[in-house]
Amino acid sequence: MNELTENIHSTPRIKEFSCGKDMLDDYLHKQVSQDIKRKLSACFVLNDKETDLLKGYYTLANNSIAQELIPNEFQKKLPNSYKSIPTTLLGRLAIDHRFQNQGVGKLLLVDALKRSYDISKSIGSFAIIVDPLDEDAERFYDKFGFIKLPDSGKMFLPMNTIKTLFE
Repeated sequence: MNELTENIHSTPRIKEFSCGKDMLDDYLHKQVSQDIKRKLSACFVLNDKETDLLKGYYTLANNSIAQELIPNEFQKKLPNSYKSIPTTLLGRLAIDHRFQNQGVGKLLLVDALKRSYDISKSIGSFAIIVDPLDEDAERFYDKFGFIKLPDSGKMFLPMNTIKTLFE
């Protein structure tokens, strides 16, 4: 049985988490609690209730990107007065190596999209932005329709696209 929660402190075996990417493991082990306290990001975790293991986690934060980074087909629908466009940053998404290739990443991504879309109804957010760590991550996001932003390495998924998933 799985439980997705915002309470990272409900994960007793957090130090055992290892996704195989030092940057993502170190963030979870050393920094996430401080970021939460400072209101820099929110962290959502998926716990396995039977084993108390952390299957995976992701973080969300407010963000913005320069309008000029958005592809022309989307940019032409935005007012010129906005030089910076409000977005939601899906900053990190990681799956423990014991649970990889079991659909956990998709489950976490769908939850992140749903939360972000729900929040966008109250606070402006044009899209979800990701900054893939490597080619594997880029392929993962590409598979779910994220669009590469020119000259930045970042990818985005417009809220209007996400809206079609949940309404």
